[in-house]
Amino acid sequence: MTHELKTGGDRGYLRIASEEAFGVREIIDVYLRMVRDGTADKATTSLWGFYATSTSERAQLIMERLLDLGERRIADMDATGIDKAVLSLTSPGVQPFLDVAEATAMVGRANDTLKDACERYPDRFYGMTSIAPQDPEWSAAEIRRGAGELGFHGVMVNSHTQGHYLDEPQFDPILRAVADAGQVLYIHPQSPPDAMIGTMVEAGLDGALFGFGVETAFHTLRLMTSGVFDRYPDLQVMIGHGGEALPYWLFRLDYMHRAGVASQRYERMKPLKRWLPEIMRKNILVTTSGMASPPAIKLCLDVMGEDRVLYAMDYPYEYVGDEVRTHDLLDIPDSTKKKLMQTNAERAFGL
Repeated sequence: MTHELKTGGDRGYLRIASEEAFGVREIIDVYLRMVRDGTADKATTSLWGFYATSTSERAQLIMERLLDLGERRIADMDATGIDKAVLSLTSPGVQPFLDVAEATAMVGRANDTLKDACERYPDRFYGMTSIAPQDPEWSAAEIRRGAGELGFHGVMVNSHTQGHYLDEPQFDPILRAVADAGQVLYIHPQSPPDAMIGTMVEAGLDGALFGFGVETAFHTLRLMTSGVFDRYPDLQVMIGHGGEALPYWLFRLDYMHRAGVASQRYERMKPLKRWLPEIMRKNILVTTSGMASPPAIKLCLDVMGEDRVLYAMDYPYEYVGDEVRTHDLLDIPDSTKKKLMQTNAERAFGL
C-alpha cells in the first residue's frame, strides 16, 4: 500500500467512478426463471446461472453488493476513496426478457429504485436511465422521464437486445431521445448473442474475460460505420474497459474502413461525413473500468485525448483499492489526472 485512500479531494481531485452497477431482486429472479424454463440465451444462462446461484465467495459478495444501495455501498466507497458514483442497472438489464410488458414494468421500477437511492445520498450517487429497447417508443419516453422527473444524468444500454443493435432503424427513437436530451449514452457489455457466441461458453471466454469486449466493440463500430453520427453529430457514446480495445485498433480500423468504402464491397458501408478517428475523438468517451493498467490508460489518453477518458471502478465486479492507487500514481500531468478522475465525468454527465 503506497497511500491511504480518502474521500474529499486530498490528492487535488475528487474521484468520480462512472460505471458502477446495482441490481434488483425481481429482475434477477426473471433471469433464473428463464434459465430454468430454457428461454434464456447462452449468455444469460452462463452469467446469471452462475452469479445468482453460486456459493463461491466472489459470487456471494458481488450479489450482496449489487443489491445494496445504502450504507454498505457508501462504506465501500469510503474505504476506497470514491467520492461519487454514477450508478446503472447491471447487465444485461431487462434486454433478454421475451415479455415486453414485463420488461418495461420492471425497468421502470428499477429506475424508480435508483431515483430513491440518489435522493437519499444526493452528494454520493448519480443515476443513469435504463431502458427496454424491445419497445423503442416506450424507451424514448423513459429517457425523457429519466432526464426530467428522475433527474438522471445519462442513459444505459447493455449492448445488444436479443441480437439486435442500436444502428438498426427500429431503434432510432432511442437515439433521437438521447440526442434531444443532450445526455450521454453508455453502452455497457453483455455476452454475445447466440448467433455470435460460438464456443465461447465452452472455452470460458463468453463474459468479461473476452466476450464482453468483443461484442461491445462490435456494437460501437456498427454505430460508427453506419452513419449514426452523421444523423446525430453531437451524440455522445461512452464505452468502458479502455474502450473495448478500439483505441488500440484505431489505426487499422480506419485504414480498413476507408478501403471498404472505396471498394464498395459492402452495400451497408457508405461514405461518411467524418472518418473513424474523428468520430472516436468527437463522439466517443472511454472509461477505465476494469483496466487499471498504466500503459492501457496512457494509450487511451494518447489516442482519444485527455478530455475523452474517465475513471471507473466497475463496482462490484472489480473492487480493489490498489486499482484506485494505480490511477492516483499515474505518471501524467496533475491537470490531466484531475480531468481523468473528476472533471471529465462532471462535464460528460452534467454533474
